[in-house]
Amino acid sequence: MAEREHRRGRREEREETPEFADRLVAINRVSKTVKGGKRFGFAALVVVGDQRGRVGFGKGKAKEVPEAIRKATEQAKRSLIRVPLRDGRTLHHDIEGRHGAGKVIMRTAVPGTGIIAGGPMRAVFEMLGVQDVVAKSQGSQNPYNMIRATIDGLKKEASPRNVAQRRGKKVAEILPSNDKPAEAAVEA
Repeated sequence: MAEREHRRGRREEREETPEFADRLVAINRVSKTVKGGKRFGFAALVVVGDQRGRVGFGKGKAKEVPEAIRKATEQAKRSLIRVPLRDGRTLHHDIEGRHGAGKVIMRTAVPGTGIIAGGPMRAVFEMLGVQDVVAKSQGSQNPYNMIRATIDGLKKEASPRNVAQRRGKKVAEILPSNDKPAEAAVEA
């Protein structure tokens, strides 16, 4: 009995997670042909993020639009991933993501560049909290595939801290230092 109450307590704590922003990317009317005619429903694609490095997407289908959006939002919250950001505003390195026939290229950008990305990719970057990025999509223009390709690329991103930890080195050994070219010039 006490264990069951303890579990409930944990569930309540989980619900107090930080508030997420969500963006409706696409809504489609879908139909099912039945004996008496056609039954219409709606499919929604939603991107959710905390605008501080976490993002996820979900899709939901229902007879009514609000219900489809609610289902998609719940699925998106369950599929959140964490992406390391440089200075909390851009990516650490250039990335390429693929899904099906879709290919997405994402590049870091200097401060003040803004989000240069089309359609569904823009929604992902805004919910992620990226302020400066240049992105290009090639191949599939389907919003579902574009978002999946973007998320695939973002999963591949590694911060210098992660790379150093994997290699068993220090972050200073991984990052190029600005002092080394000056020292090389002095020695020559």
